[in-house]
Parts: sequence; structure tokens; C-alpha cells
Amino acid sequence: MSPLAAPLSAPLAAADTLGFFGRDPWWLVLLKAVFCFAFLVLTVLIAIVWERKVVAWMQLRIGPNRHGPWGLLQSLADGVKLALKEDLVVKGADKAVYVLAPIVAAIPAFMAFAVIPFGPADNQVSIFGTRTPLQLTDLPIALLYILATASVGIYGIVLAGWSSGSTYPLLGGIRSSAQMISYEIAMGLSFAAVFIYSGSMSTSEIVSSQQPTWFAVLLPVSFIVYVIAMVGETNRAPFDLPEAEGELVGGFNTEYSSLKFAMFMLAEYVNMVTVSAVASTLFLGGWRAPWPISTFWEGANHGWWPMLWIVLKIQLLLFFFIWLRGTLPRLRYDQFMKLGWKVLIPVSLVWLVMVATVRALRNEGYDFAKVVLYVGAPLAAVLLVALVVDLLRKKPAPAPEPEPAFDPMAGGYPVPPLPGQELPPVPRRRRRTPQLQDALNGADHSEGS
Repeated sequence: MSPLAAPLSAPLAAADTLGFFGRDPWWLVLLKAVFCFAFLVLTVLIAIVWERKVVAWMQLRIGPNRHGPWGLLQSLADGVKLALKEDLVVKGADKAVYVLAPIVAAIPAFMAFAVIPFGPADNQVSIFGTRTPLQLTDLPIALLYILATASVGIYGIVLAGWSSGSTYPLLGGIRSSAQMISYEIAMGLSFAAVFIYSGSMSTSEIVSSQQPTWFAVLLPVSFIVYVIAMVGETNRAPFDLPEAEGELVGGFNTEYSSLKFAMFMLAEYVNMVTVSAVASTLFLGGWRAPWPISTFWEGANHGWWPMLWIVLKIQLLLFFFIWLRGTLPRLRYDQFMKLGWKVLIPVSLVWLVMVATVRALRNEGYDFAKVVLYVGAPLAAVLLVALVVDLLRKKPAPAPEPEPAFDPMAGGYPVPPLPGQELPPVPRRRRRTPQLQDALNGADHSEGS
């Protein structure tokens, strides 16, 4: 039976999967939390160097090559430099909120990574003699937890813009809040299609339900919408409107320096890693090995190997972020809002209705051919009618533009006069007054003597 034809039995399986969590001793939970923190920080350091190298290659430059072999320690050197810079505080800033804003922006970025599975829940590995799954924890509402942490992180940017006491950071914070509202809805709708189809909001169970076909293939519209929304959520090019240099100098972090500025940069790159991990978990099979490998190697999804596959998928999506930065220009603010409200949200709503209909028919036992007939035929009819109406719609003929009146001075000075062109009279020089003439004559006599 194909995955499309399988009835929905995921809630029971999710309950069994969640039973593997909550049994670890306190020291193992602490060790996993430290590993997640170290993994994110190390990945950020590597991603920054990789981004600078890749963008330099795209622009026919060399990139960083001074610190460490091939410039690999450039991120570490930049961090030390920022730490040693003077920590300035704007005189008119709200100091308490001004200091709190970078912390509010950075901490939620780390929190969302707690529910990302690095391996199957039932495939426990041995860590210092204790059997445990390769995941810090899992929740029955893990997807809602991810959405909540993503929303909280935006408050750090808004508070930074408001507390700085400057116009440019305030505009950057306002743009950030509008950006969150516009793209958080589309991201939530793409999540809804995933947990409707999988029957669970648990991340470990969502990965388990992507066997043998990933949700990027079964739910392509949700995958595309999420990829666009995750770029907007992380304020990355071409959606980096809150920190547009040409309009807002530096955006919300204009008045920040030293470690506070570094925390905003850390939050941005940690968010990139987190949303890439979420995309890998929900749509790219998570810890599952790619299709060619999983077909001939049975042990690819057991032991410590699943960690390798999800790390490779995260790095692939990070390269996608870098490629966008080096390829696309920044959108205008109206284009950005139009894409979010007039394209992503309506498409996500229609797609969500289709996914719910298909899932309901599957649960009732209808075969794949009937589902295609019941869902695909009405959709094709609606699209055909819309196409015919658009083709038959009478478009008003453009009104003829009146010929512009002849401007005799169109050429301007010193173009020679054209036929019919009358030049204004040349103004005459003012006659010299007798006093000025006497003074000039006296100067001439003095020079002659």
C-alpha cells in the first residue's frame, strides 16, 4: 500500500514514540542540552566562514584567508574583535530594555532546537553506558512550540528598535513586526498541512511517517511556502528589510556595539540553522538517509549514522541561504507584503483544504484513483474556468496619448534655434555710473604712471 493510501494511524504511533522520552537522568539531559548549544555555535562559526567564502567565489574574490588555514578562524577572530570593542549605550535609550533586547532575540533561537530529532526515537544509542535517543526531548505539540519560539524571537528585534531612542532602529523594529505577522501565518499553514497529513505534531513521529516518501514530494506546495517563509522569518536576503543599509543605515541594531551587536548576529545565524533543521525534519526526511543510500544499506538509519544525514541536509539548506544572498536583490517593502498576503497565504489556505480533503478520503478507505478523481477533477475544472475567463475578459484598449505640445525651448542653450523657435532677447549690460567710470579712469592713470 502506498503512503497516500495508508489510513491515518499516526496518533497511536506518536504515543508510543513519545514514551521513549522523559527517562534520561539529569546529567544526560544536561549533556544533551550542552551538545545542542555547542552544535549551534560551532555550526554558526562554520556557516559564517562558508558564507563569506561562497559569496567571494560568486563575486570573483578570494574571501578571508588570513586567520587560520584557508581563513577558517575568521569567525573566531571577528568574535574576539567584537568582544574587545567599546560597549556604547545611547544617551536617550531605555537602558533596561536596551540591554535585554539582544538576550530576548538570542535565547528563543536556541530553544527551538530542543525538539529536533537527530535519530529515531526507538534507535537508542549508548552514552556513557546509558541507552538514550538522539534527541533532547519531544512534545505532543512540538510544532506549536517551534512556532511560539520563532514568534518570541521577533520581540527582541522590536524592543531593540524601540529602546534605542533613534529613528532608524525604530523603523527597523516596525518592519520586523510586520514581517513576522506576514510570514508567520504562511509558515503556520504549511505546518498545519504537515501535521494533518502525518496525524501528529511530534517531530519524531513526523520523521517516522516520511517512509518511504518525504513530505517535500507528497506536500510540495507546503515545502515551497515554508522555504520562502523561513527566509522571511530570519531577515535574510532578499527579505532583509529590517536591516536595509541603504534606507535604515543598519536597521534595528544601528545603535548596538560590542557583544550586544554580536548577540544579534548570533541570533540571526542560529535562526538560520534552526529553520534549516525544521525544514529537514518536516519535509526532507529528517535523520533518514537519502533514497539511493537507504535502498542498498540497511544500517544507514541506525546507530549514529542518522546524525550525519540531518547535518548534511542542514548544510545544504544553509547553502541555499547563501546562494539567495549572492543572487537576488532586496525586495521593495510593498513587494514583500504583496508576496506574503496576496500569494503565500491564499495559496496555503487552498492547499490546506486540499490536503485535509485527501486525508479524510484516505481515512474513509477510498483508493488513490478515486481520491484523484474527487479532488483533482474539481480543481482542474476551477483552474480551466479561471483560465477561460481570463482569456475572454475584454481588456480596455489603451487610450491614445495626445501628442505633446511643441516646446520651442526643448533643446535649451546653446543648441542652435530650431524652426519656429524664438529666443528671448539678450539682456543688455547695465550702463556704468559716472562714479564707477571716474574710478576706473583713475586706476588706468595710476597704472600708466
